[in-house]
Amino acid sequence: MSDGFTMTTGQGEMQGSAQGSAPDTALTEEEKKMAAEYARQIDLYDSGAVLQYGAGVQKKMADFSEKALENVRTKDLGEIGDLLSGVVTELRDFDEEETKGFFGFFKKSANKVTALKAKYEKAEANISKICETLEGYQRQLLKDAAILDKMYDQNLEYFKELSLYIAAGKKKLEDTRNVQLPDLVQKANSTGLPEDIQAAKDLEAMCERFEKKVHDLELTRMIAIQTAPQIRLVQNNDTQMVEKIQSTIVNTVPLWKSQMVLALGVEHSAQAAQAQREVTDMTNELLKKNAERLKMATIESARESERGIVDMETLKTTNEALISTLDEVMKIQQEGREKRRAAEEEIGRLEGDLKAKLLEIRK
Repeated sequence: MSDGFTMTTGQGEMQGSAQGSAPDTALTEEEKKMAAEYARQIDLYDSGAVLQYGAGVQKKMADFSEKALENVRTKDLGEIGDLLSGVVTELRDFDEEETKGFFGFFKKSANKVTALKAKYEKAEANISKICETLEGYQRQLLKDAAILDKMYDQNLEYFKELSLYIAAGKKKLEDTRNVQLPDLVQKANSTGLPEDIQAAKDLEAMCERFEKKVHDLELTRMIAIQTAPQIRLVQNNDTQMVEKIQSTIVNTVPLWKSQMVLALGVEHSAQAAQAQREVTDMTNELLKKNAERLKMATIESARESERGIVDMETLKTTNEALISTLDEVMKIQQEGREKRRAAEEEIGRLEGDLKAKLLEIRK
């Protein structure tokens, strides 16, 4: 302390500060002895010392509060939340192709594996960038948590120091009002001298001013009490955010990637099964067609093998044609003979007519 006296704090604790409960204001025996010793050194007649009583620790508390506020002010946890939401958005955008999740892609056309890989690579690149930024925030939050631990210990130290100042001040007020002030009042009453009366009034006024100073220290100590749970709340927020970042990096993203590997594997298996099914269907179709062709060829071969060199229908047709031809030939020959006989008769008649005519000329 820098108030003209030397006083060091003991090893006390601010109980339940992380939950916001009131601290244990009871001092240890050693601290009570220190407060009593310090109370004996306080001079209420020294207005400067009274004015500066506890001012040092109050100044440290003010600087400390500003530092704590600056730590909170410069921390943008909202951006971390936006980044975490960004991971979810990337995964949701990746999966929105189908309403039924990763495996909904399997209802698409033959190029769906290529499209799936392209979307995976795009999503993975975006998520990797986000994760790099999150890891940077994670490291900063871990540093902040360590700083907050030191700030908590420092706040506890200020609390104990203020408690000793307050205990010493109250001890001084108690001793002054119970011993020194009654003596001056008694003396003033007995002597009736103005200076004695004024001395009693001055001491009472000094006690009033010092009591206000002690009360100010109590207000400052209350700030220290309130600061403790505030530090823990901020620290808890940092820790929760670190855990969320850690969970996203080591759980969410790897799980998504493993599901993608499974999805691609299943799709490859589905395509292989489809190809095998098509081969099997084609094989069955070929077997059916070949069996049908073999049946037709066998029947035709058996039918042809059972046929004679010339079909009976052909022989019947050719025989009928031959008979018809012979009939026609015989008919033609008969007609020819008849025509020749008629011609011979006509020739004979002509010849007779000619001979008769010639005989007429000779006469």
